[in-house]
Amino acid sequence: MSDPWLHIIGIGEDGLEGLSPATRAVLEAAEIIIGGDRHHTLSASITAERLSWPSPFNALIEQLESFRGRRVAVLATGDPLWFSVGARIGRAIDPSQIVYHPQLSAFQLAAARMGWSLPDVETLTVHGRPVEQMIAFIQPDQRLLVLTTGAQTPAQIAKFLSERGYGRSRMTVLAAMGGADEARFDGIAESWAHVVPEFNTLAVECIADPDAALLPRIPGLDDALFQSDGTMTKQEVRAVTVAKLMPMRGALLWDIGCGCGSVAIEWMRAAHYARAIGIEPRADRRTMAAANALALGAPKLELIEGTAPDCLADLPAPDAIFIGGGMSDETFNAAWSALRPLGRLVANAVTLESEAQLLALHKTHGGMLTKIAVNRAEPVGRLTGWRPLMPVTQWSLVKR
Repeated sequence: MSDPWLHIIGIGEDGLEGLSPATRAVLEAAEIIIGGDRHHTLSASITAERLSWPSPFNALIEQLESFRGRRVAVLATGDPLWFSVGARIGRAIDPSQIVYHPQLSAFQLAAARMGWSLPDVETLTVHGRPVEQMIAFIQPDQRLLVLTTGAQTPAQIAKFLSERGYGRSRMTVLAAMGGADEARFDGIAESWAHVVPEFNTLAVECIADPDAALLPRIPGLDDALFQSDGTMTKQEVRAVTVAKLMPMRGALLWDIGCGCGSVAIEWMRAAHYARAIGIEPRADRRTMAAANALALGAPKLELIEGTAPDCLADLPAPDAIFIGGGMSDETFNAAWSALRPLGRLVANAVTLESEAQLLALHKTHGGMLTKIAVNRAEPVGRLTGWRPLMPVTQWSLVKR
């Protein structure tokens, strides 16, 4: 096996002075140095061929491969493997060819400035990603450290907090940490008006008002939080459904007949980086699903027009599948064939005809049949009585 030829080096605002002697020696010996403008400025005294990030960024891997056999250094901010370029490179190039040189990350520096224990903090990035994805982490007394996209991000997050009843939340923007130009800006969400540097890290201490929205990551959000035309999987049934689907980090769900997207959104909120594809033939329901996804912190919900089984053939293999209606032998066969090993399939039925379909499939394939009956207390004149929701027959099984 050949020696590593690619070094990915974390660098901070203190530049070369902050590098260990061994790491600095590696950088000084590099023939080619790749990084952003900030990185090149921080290491300007070193002589080497200098290259900026390519556009599009995915071209970086091809560019790096063309330099194989030469001494190449890639500069990143802080820890190259913590929401940074190192992970992307390591997925494409044999890790045995790479040496990582971590520096203190922005999260570690920010936690130190705030006096917060990192294990008790949610570390998030919205850098180059939809800012709305942080909404899923807004909870009472939660502390957040957020890598931002730019100067405008703190104001956007302040708006999200205020709209959900967290306007008193304390916010701190930290910029150029560890450098001569380090700056700090403190305020609260409802009156945030600071103009901050483009490159910054945001610390948020969520403080809930008495009427704040409660948005836990576990499934079972209030139905009223979703835009809907009434044909949605209701709160209690949704909680059971998502539990049977077993959300896991980075896993992919197919939500067949996703309607307003309630199941797919709860799936994505329940596990870090969980993904979902919602399949829905009606444009008005896809519009509602997209709006719900943005409002509830799942902006990466992918929505496609189509009906099963015709639209399933070209989709990436899922880890879980939910069928909320319209089950047929053809749909089940296509879905089951595509499902990955240990994948979970859950199907709900409210009509007698759909229930009969699930009974027949259960007889052939096994799994678990459950009848879910929910009653909610509602006014009956001046008194209170139980009003039943339509009972749901649920079939669930794991592919082994």
